[in-house]
Amino acid sequence: MKSPKHWAIFTNNNSKKDPFIQQLMKGKFPEPLSTLSEREGALFSKISLEKLIQEEDRHDIKIINKDTEQRLSTMSSGEQKKTLLKYLLQLDPGFLILDNPFDNLDAESQQALRARLQEVSKTTSIIQLLSRKGDLLPFCEQHLTLDVSTLQPLENTAIENQPKALFNGQIPLPFQSNPYQDPILVECKNISVTYGEKEVLNNINWTIKQGEFWQLKGANGSGKSTLLSMITGDNHKGYNQELYLFGKRKGSGESVWDIKKNIGYYTPSMTDNFSGLHTAFNMVISGLNDSIGLYLRSTENQKALAKEWLLLLDMWHLRDVLFADLTRGQQRMIMTARAMIKHPPLLILDEPTAGLDDESASLFIALVNKIAAETHTAIVFVSHRTEPGLQPQYDYQLYPGPHGSTGEKL
Repeated sequence: MKSPKHWAIFTNNNSKKDPFIQQLMKGKFPEPLSTLSEREGALFSKISLEKLIQEEDRHDIKIINKDTEQRLSTMSSGEQKKTLLKYLLQLDPGFLILDNPFDNLDAESQQALRARLQEVSKTTSIIQLLSRKGDLLPFCEQHLTLDVSTLQPLENTAIENQPKALFNGQIPLPFQSNPYQDPILVECKNISVTYGEKEVLNNINWTIKQGEFWQLKGANGSGKSTLLSMITGDNHKGYNQELYLFGKRKGSGESVWDIKKNIGYYTPSMTDNFSGLHTAFNMVISGLNDSIGLYLRSTENQKALAKEWLLLLDMWHLRDVLFADLTRGQQRMIMTARAMIKHPPLLILDEPTAGLDDESASLFIALVNKIAAETHTAIVFVSHRTEPGLQPQYDYQLYPGPHGSTGEKL
């Protein structure tokens, strides 16, 4: 039997990846992939999972996880992808498209997925679309790059970890310092969380102080999202526990907005499907009003401060470009500026480099390091990747156990 062919297609922030995938799924193949003509493929991607989760929630039915009691939305990223791959392979596709398959996976889950895909490659043609060169699957020996919408041969797969641009100037100062001046921002004392019979967190003790730079680490399903939701005030499990947020014990009469005014927060899901017609300039300004998009008339002082941020990011020339038309890397920069424009006491970045190419991720990491060095804002950075160049002062590691995850400062 003839061995299947496999391709690795490297993408960057100029690649029109989504339309390219749609064309492949419709059976329209460019010349380098013409051997796949007349075959029907399957798509292994974050988008596929999100659609399935929406269907499950909307119609209260299980589509790909019928053999389990657990809902797809409550699974860890690793379990979701494992379940999706099993379902797609049951369809016996003529080829399989992998869209950044290792994003949001811990090291163990990545290793397991790599081993499974190695087996799949023996019988099924695979097209791997990847942003990070370190994710390259070894059996994908034909290397291409998606230059906007055109496939071209790729000669160099070496990883460059240094950003090609530097930031000019200092982090812009806010209009006024935040009124919260206590050195302790967040204090978790013996925090435990249980959902039904599932124990998630077990006696978590963690203190975050002003100006500290933390990386929150842990395997898929270890409770990182649960812990973050406690800190942002979104999780009702924080009541009746010794959880202190910005000087007040959770449940002592504070509103969720009292908590959120002290936090800058960004995760890619906030804007992945954002379709508002707002310019890059207005998106930065909107951080002063805690809205995504600008709905109030801005003052001259607000405009001047937003201009400082765009000049720092070397994006002033893009001020009138619609946010949705920016590259993914540019969008992340804008959203970080938006989160930081008021210099909140705490900045939470949840998987902020997911989906970025190596150069854009490196530039983003340089910006985060700069914020940590030049401001009093504490940072909690969450990622399953070990990002080259990231300079946290401390790591807080979650360790899954039979009675929920325990935590340790490293």
